[in-house]
Amino acid sequence: MAEGTLTSIIRKMVFKAEPYLPQVPKPKKKIPLQTRLLWCGVCLLIYMVMGQTPLFGATAPEFDFLAFARVIFASQQGTLIELGIGPIVTAGLLMQLLRGSDILKFDFKKPEERGIFQTATKMVTYIVIIAESIVYAVAVYGGATTEPYVLYVIIGQLMVASVMIMFLDELIQKGWGLGSGISLFIMAGVAQQILWSLFSPLPAGDGGMIGIIPYAVESAICGDIANVFFRSNQLPSIFGLCLTAGIILILVFTQGMKIEIPIVSTKYRGFQAVYPIKMMYVSNIPVIVASALTANAVFVFQMIWPTFNPRNNNFFVNFIAQFDPTSPSTPVGGLIYYVTPPRGLDVAALDPMRGVGYVLFLIGIVVVFGKLWVELGGLSPKSAAQNLLDADVQIPGFRRSNKPVEALLNKYIPSVTIIGSCILGLLAGVSDVLGVFGSGIGILLMVDIMINYYTQLVREQVEVVMPRLGAILGRK
Repeated sequence: MAEGTLTSIIRKMVFKAEPYLPQVPKPKKKIPLQTRLLWCGVCLLIYMVMGQTPLFGATAPEFDFLAFARVIFASQQGTLIELGIGPIVTAGLLMQLLRGSDILKFDFKKPEERGIFQTATKMVTYIVIIAESIVYAVAVYGGATTEPYVLYVIIGQLMVASVMIMFLDELIQKGWGLGSGISLFIMAGVAQQILWSLFSPLPAGDGGMIGIIPYAVESAICGDIANVFFRSNQLPSIFGLCLTAGIILILVFTQGMKIEIPIVSTKYRGFQAVYPIKMMYVSNIPVIVASALTANAVFVFQMIWPTFNPRNNNFFVNFIAQFDPTSPSTPVGGLIYYVTPPRGLDVAALDPMRGVGYVLFLIGIVVVFGKLWVELGGLSPKSAAQNLLDADVQIPGFRRSNKPVEALLNKYIPSVTIIGSCILGLLAGVSDVLGVFGSGIGILLMVDIMINYYTQLVREQVEVVMPRLGAILGRK
């Protein structure tokens, strides 16, 4: 590789910086499943405690400008996890896109190459943590802070907390836990929202309780159960509960839909299996990217709106964004108005075109990012064909060559990419508009993560009973 390329520069930076970067060591031998699950529980407990610990010196803003992105980033306003997993996700996606587009060239079949890439990602994560902590603290808490040193303290807390979250994620991924910390924290955050919507005993704006179950019991005792089916102000209802259950069932069903291509091993005689091309081939990455970019766009215009268009009388800014002067986090016009969901059936009924526009926008942008992710994320027919050849397997009836295998995969992958992206965008959009528990994006993420954890647990059990078969499944 020629000197001066970006990859070469990153290699040199990694070699110089790696001795000084703190690392979580890998366990010397494989830890039992029960112990790994215990470590997952400890990390999750630490994360949840951080989520209940307020930022010292910070005055909570009147409006939560990132309310719509909290599920994606597993964050809590005004706490140590204000930024959540945002810096880790941002740095990881950036590095994966650079590698998928061949701007960065790393051969993941070589452990040392994979290690360099992981260290480089960690270095980028530190940079993103510093940048996001400064920008967010100044933009959100800077106006309410009179003493400069208080702002510095807030920035320091955001940085330290984000670094702790990064190490918790690394601890789980290095083999001390199971899966990844990012997935675990997102799943726990969504599950917490669903449980809150089900069982919260706190009073709500309609005179009852927030949780639909205690509210239904209270209404039944009083002899008035008509209001439990539909509630205003985006409060949990029986309709929302049934919709949430229905969306989860649809997601579980669609996750099981796949096209199976038979494969045989060229290394182990007699080994036969199938190469599954799932209907949800792109997973939830396009939805996360689309939601994150939309959230960032909304946040930017929320920040500049008070300066350039506080009375909504600037023609050019009005075309992009208009906000309610009494509630700056609420869009009332412009493109931003139509790309943010009207959460709740009662809100959507006030402007049905906004709900339709949001669903169509989400479907379109998820399809676009789905196609991009397949090409840049190493999921294209060409990459998949190469991965099969590298794994020493071939498709019966086809020559052991890239071109014929790629031609076969090209019949299925582009189609399932578009169909799967449309389904994901439709489910996420409709769920957000109708007001499912935990939000549409949250439900999609939670179901996908739970299925992945179930698969990992099955693999762990297979490794215990049949170690050789488990090793083969692990390589796949």
